Amino acid sequence: MTEAADLLDPAERLDLEGLRALQLERLRSSLRHAYDHVPFYRESFDKAGVHPDDCRSLSDLSRFPFTTKADLRENYPYGMFAVGRDRIRRLHASSGTTGRPTVVGYTEGDLSMWADMVARSIRAAGGRPGDTAHVAYGYGLFTGGLGAHYGAERLGCTVIPASGGMTSRQVTLIQDLKPEIIMVTPSYMLTLLDEFERQGVDPRSTSLRVGIFGAEPWTERMRQEIEERFAIDAVDIYGLSEVIGPGVAQECVETKDGLHIWEDHFYPEVIDPFTGEVLPEGDRGELVFTSLTKEAMPVVRYRTRDLTRLLPGTARVFRRMEKVTGRSDDMVILRGVNLFPTQIEEIVLRTPGVAPHFQLRLTTEGRMDSLTVRAEARPGTDATVRDVAARSIVAAVKDGIGVSVDVEIVDPETLERSVGKIRRIVDLREKRD
Repeated sequence: MTEAADLLDPAERLDLEGLRALQLERLRSSLRHAYDHVPFYRESFDKAGVHPDDCRSLSDLSRFPFTTKADLRENYPYGMFAVGRDRIRRLHASSGTTGRPTVVGYTEGDLSMWADMVARSIRAAGGRPGDTAHVAYGYGLFTGGLGAHYGAERLGCTVIPASGGMTSRQVTLIQDLKPEIIMVTPSYMLTLLDEFERQGVDPRSTSLRVGIFGAEPWTERMRQEIEERFAIDAVDIYGLSEVIGPGVAQECVETKDGLHIWEDHFYPEVIDPFTGEVLPEGDRGELVFTSLTKEAMPVVRYRTRDLTRLLPGTARVFRRMEKVTGRSDDMVILRGVNLFPTQIEEIVLRTPGVAPHFQLRLTTEGRMDSLTVRAEARPGTDATVRDVAARSIVAAVKDGIGVSVDVEIVDPETLERSVGKIRRIVDLREKRD
């Protein structure tokens, strides 16, 4: 550990043996809590022929059944709660764009733990008590804004609750109020970057020194773009509402080598997404979480659909997860080839003359699916450079991913801008029987 010990909380000072003992104690308690108070889990465990008392080691968790987003939707709105409604202090929910939303409840204890984890995350990212944090995640039912807000306050920061949107005003607030920290999606940070430059303000001249980015996959190329053009440290934060919200895992500023999972509260596994088999450390697969301390809505082996791998700890004792490369439900299968938006992002960001704004349009040509990459030119890029850029992207996708795509280089400020989570894929394919 490279950070002074007085900046770490007690769990961050545990050795590996102490951490594993704490995890097992909390895991057994959480399984019992779920079994005793959530009918879904009692039925699920009984059907699988397992009981909380069967968990005598951390490896025994693999005997328990998975929980999916479909399970949460089928028990909408309160069927997954393990405490009475009188103990619930807050509700959050997913957007529900593909069905019923998933509703998550928090007790007073859950909210306190959540604030502690986000505070720990901000500190690991380089934030300190007394800093000012500009929170541009959306507030409301989405967990990003309020999760970041209360975590920053718990650390001892001054919070600017900017939320998303009103981009020109955000630039003014950053200039006038001089925050050291910004917490926002990486795609919206690029939108802010465009606005700084539109106003004639050098983004490198601001007070910002740390950017904490999450809520969507992003790449090392994106990190380089943001760090170079803003002169800040750009670090990754991870979370999802079903597990708690932001603050499940955090990248440490001193290493920037993956996100340390706060394993004293959230136990991770990586599984084969097709067979459900637990994969060894270092193998890439689907991330699964079991909550260890949640009161209102414990989750057991929740399938996140996020694709990553687990690695040993470096800056902390906790294991790391590699940057999420995509989600199994974001994967595009194009003429038999698996493709993720982050793969295209890497190519776009290294192509001269092209801005870091792109969109993938899926269409049908006859009986075949077709993909068009629409990317913006950087201001001042002439037609010759655009043509070279388009051909370069076509070749890079073919060579690196193994599929042919069309590429359109469009004028600057043509594509939809993010005011929160960006929509990378526009699916215009015909419905087939």
